[in-house]
Amino acid sequence: MSNILSIIQIVISVFLMITILIQNKGVGLSATFGGEGNVYRTKRGAERAIFITTIVLAVLFLVTAMLNLFF
Repeated sequence: MSNILSIIQIVISVFLMITILIQNKGVGLSATFGGEGNVYRTKRGAERAIFITTIVLAVLFLVTAMLNLFF
């Protein structure tokens, strides 16, 4: 059981890293130091789907980590 949970956790972590890297908040270093003057906007379409997928994968990663701890 522990091996299966570890494999599932590794797969989820890879997908989580991919979805985090796909999201592009600010392109370049100028956004890091306040170079962009973007205002808040809502997420739509694929951007929202990737955002929700990231949240779901993070929760699944947490659940598998807790299960891996107890089994």
